[in-house]
Amino acid sequence: MSTPSEGAAVDVVILGGGLAGLTLAIQLRRQLPTLSVRIIERRRHPVPPAAHKVGESSVEIGAHYFDTVLGLKEHLTAHQLKKFGFRFFFSEGREDLDQVTELGASRYLSTPSYQLDRGIFENYLGEHVRELGVEFIDGAVVRSFDMGSQTSAHCVRYELDGVQHEVRSRWLIDASGRAGLIKRKLGLQQDNAHNANAVWFRIGARIDVDEWSSDSSWLGRCDPPYRWLSTNHLCGAGYWAWLIPLSSGSHSVGIVCDAVAHPLETMNTFEKALEWFRVHQPRLARELQDKQHLLQDFCFLRNFSYGCKQVFSGDRWALTGEAGVFLDPFYSPGSDFIGISNTYITDLIARDLKGELINGRAHVYQQLYFSFYESTLSLYTDQYAMFGDPEVMPVKVIWDYTYYWGVLCQLFFQGRLTDMNSLSRLSDQLNHSRDLNLVMQKFMREWSRLSGRRNDAVLLDQASLPWFAELNRGLRDELDDEAFRARMIEYTALLDSLAMEIIERACSEHPSLDSSDVRKLLSPESGTAPESLLFTRAA
Repeated sequence: MSTPSEGAAVDVVILGGGLAGLTLAIQLRRQLPTLSVRIIERRRHPVPPAAHKVGESSVEIGAHYFDTVLGLKEHLTAHQLKKFGFRFFFSEGREDLDQVTELGASRYLSTPSYQLDRGIFENYLGEHVRELGVEFIDGAVVRSFDMGSQTSAHCVRYELDGVQHEVRSRWLIDASGRAGLIKRKLGLQQDNAHNANAVWFRIGARIDVDEWSSDSSWLGRCDPPYRWLSTNHLCGAGYWAWLIPLSSGSHSVGIVCDAVAHPLETMNTFEKALEWFRVHQPRLARELQDKQHLLQDFCFLRNFSYGCKQVFSGDRWALTGEAGVFLDPFYSPGSDFIGISNTYITDLIARDLKGELINGRAHVYQQLYFSFYESTLSLYTDQYAMFGDPEVMPVKVIWDYTYYWGVLCQLFFQGRLTDMNSLSRLSDQLNHSRDLNLVMQKFMREWSRLSGRRNDAVLLDQASLPWFAELNRGLRDELDDEAFRARMIEYTALLDSLAMEIIERACSEHPSLDSSDVRKLLSPESGTAPESLLFTRAA
């Protein structure tokens, strides 16, 4: 525990010392070494190793933010688990996982991501920020705060060990998670159209799906044969369940579901969740039955997804992490959006300290951030009915990955989030990709309503698609301005070709499908790629 220094104001006060607040402090100290930063965190550190938090699985933006932008690769490789990608099993009501459609990669792809034991990770981050000279005040409760303006400082009053403290700051950042301190004070809460619930818990033992089969050919599909290191998704209509390994030896288990199709009241205790699994994922239920004495925690959230009316302000305040917006655990975008918002906040603070007027830039960054949020939200809203579809859902996943790696990842990996010149030059491509994604989500939803939902015993191997593996590998290329622009134009064309192949395949099987909205966005010269971009499935 740090003792707060009284007296002079600090440059930045961060309300909340969880993942978003701690990583922002590290980014600020790395990029602005003379900046004074104070974090005020309610929990005492160190936190328990099996911290009661969701969000263990990272994907490429979040992983790159942690290991490269923040320089934490040594910790991640030594103390966390290297993730074996996403893996999907269409196993509703099935015991025989080896006899259903599996979607995933048979080998590691080039760009790494990690399974994060949040207790271990946040304890490390807490120690690291102090080593960097950040005042990290843990065990402190924020009692009140006054928002400043362009000409006045913010003022925060908090209590630590029964003693009242006050600190003034030029910048005030809300990283308080769902407490949403600034959001509540300013009335910035905003609902969205995605009505879903989640329950999750940890078991103090490994859950290894490879042990669920003795079929040597199935076991030999992956190299290395470590499916347990994937974020394993057990999928059914209106829901998916996750299995995520943690470096402490525990395993995280969760259910995320459409609130109407699977009411929260059917799963909001461990006993109810276990009974729910007996119906929907009986093989996992059998595994949990033998391990229920190892239950470490249990939590649930109703209607977990939400937006926010404002996240960045020219009056020198901002929201990051769950204090601002939250999407859905599917595709694990939480740490991505932490990295994106923290990057925008860091840039605004740097410009402000150099004397720049930031009102206009804060507004533009917020527009971009909300655009990324809305595009990502479209992957989930009204889409859960197709999650159990072994025919359409694998196509959706390939589309969603392509959109993610080809657009948002490019902006982040290439350091172009704050490059207004590049973004302006590429506005046509970015707007086209966004609009195309929206109509493709609707088209795939309609396709799934007609799908025969064949569930063949096959691995749809993402690593067997050369273009897909190359899309992942290319994330780590270093591109100059012209090469970056050329790539974004190329990837816009790739999305067009993929969209064309998807609608042609779907319409050939279901002639009544209406693809007109998609075709209106595709240029006359758009066509399918010389070789198929999708998996070829047996008739």
